[in-house]
Amino acid sequence: MRRLLAASVGLRWVHLILGGALLMPYYLLATVVAGMLGRNTFTSLGALLLIYAGALPIAAVTALFPLVRPMSVAVVRAMCGVPGERLAEGPAGSWAARGRASAWWTLHLGVGAVVSGMTLAVPPMGVVLLVLPLVPRLQRAELGLGWFSTGASVWAAPFLGLLLLAALILCAAGAGALLARLAPVLLGPTAADRLAAAEERAAELAVRNRLARELHDAVGHALSAVTLQAVAARRVLDTDPEFVREALAAIEDTTRRTVGELDAVLGLLRDGDAARPDAAPAPCLHTDLEGLLARTRAAGTPVAERQGPGPAGSWERLPAIVSREAYRIVQEGLSNAMKHGGGPVELSIAVQAAPGGQHTHELEISMTNPPAPAGIRADRTTGGRGLRGTAERAALLGGSVEAGPRDGHWRLRAVLPLGAEPAAGRPRAADPTGGSR
Repeated sequence: MRRLLAASVGLRWVHLILGGALLMPYYLLATVVAGMLGRNTFTSLGALLLIYAGALPIAAVTALFPLVRPMSVAVVRAMCGVPGERLAEGPAGSWAARGRASAWWTLHLGVGAVVSGMTLAVPPMGVVLLVLPLVPRLQRAELGLGWFSTGASVWAAPFLGLLLLAALILCAAGAGALLARLAPVLLGPTAADRLAAAEERAAELAVRNRLARELHDAVGHALSAVTLQAVAARRVLDTDPEFVREALAAIEDTTRRTVGELDAVLGLLRDGDAARPDAAPAPCLHTDLEGLLARTRAAGTPVAERQGPGPAGSWERLPAIVSREAYRIVQEGLSNAMKHGGGPVELSIAVQAAPGGQHTHELEISMTNPPAPAGIRADRTTGGRGLRGTAERAALLGGSVEAGPRDGHWRLRAVLPLGAEPAAGRPRAADPTGGSR
């Protein structure tokens, strides 16, 4: 009994009464139609039930409109105790979804009308039966009580009154529970809704991964470079003032550039800010590679650069997205070399013919450096997010990244196709040999 009197049962009861109220316009329309057909609509219970049955198809047709589903979902979520994740979001798109929403609407209004009628009729009748033995005037009134109005049988009326009230509560609770159980079936997401939700979540994850990659590459590299430059300057502060001045200038340049890149990344979090005319442009090969190499050298890591056929200025003819992603891959590789390497870095960037004829040309980035002696530099503690990020960048362009030890050196090799559309589907994972670097 405590469960029946719970607040959820009361809300579901109100939900059913609301359904009965919503059926009234359809019932009145069916009444008018019956009157136009020459039917006497109020002479018998059968005629009333016939009009009730005629109102339900009218309600079902009007419920085919797409906005009926979100309205029903909002009411069910608030009054029937159904978890929101089990219900669909947004208007019904397909006809299958509209048909299910129409079935729910018709069921809600039809059952609600029956429960509403019982709610209006049973309580007064129950109260009359409860007080019948105590009020002689009711016993003499022409209420159609029949057997309960005479003799000792009048004392059986209160028991029938209690039985009617209990039956009303049980019917209302049962009907509310039935609708709550059917709501996820009729108002739940369809396969198309689940696919749309999955695509939306995938898009959100893609944006989050993009922001994480940009923050890691821009801020992480800058912090590593600044830290190493400051350490190197501190060690030779008294013996090599010229190197200290160069290191401080490199720190100043690195932090200034990083603040601009950070502002550009944060602009992606604001609607429309990413397209501001004053937003800092993303770094790319033909404008920022030399500065990146200079800052790396200023941190104490020698870099030997070797470019492929054509002058250095040829990088400006690369597709913009390839130039940006290639710069980030080089930046991550140099950051790893500064943190974990123990010698000069050999960097090679070249445009070459693609094997197999799948693409006309491809950009190859190759970077090698010897590992640091044991105990000189700490192991990575970031879980290899940078190398996973480079693999994701390359995979989105249809390329690949390989990273791992080779011939006693650490080698990073990235291949980016030129003139190709970004690869569809899920980005490929980083090379397992490089996941812990």
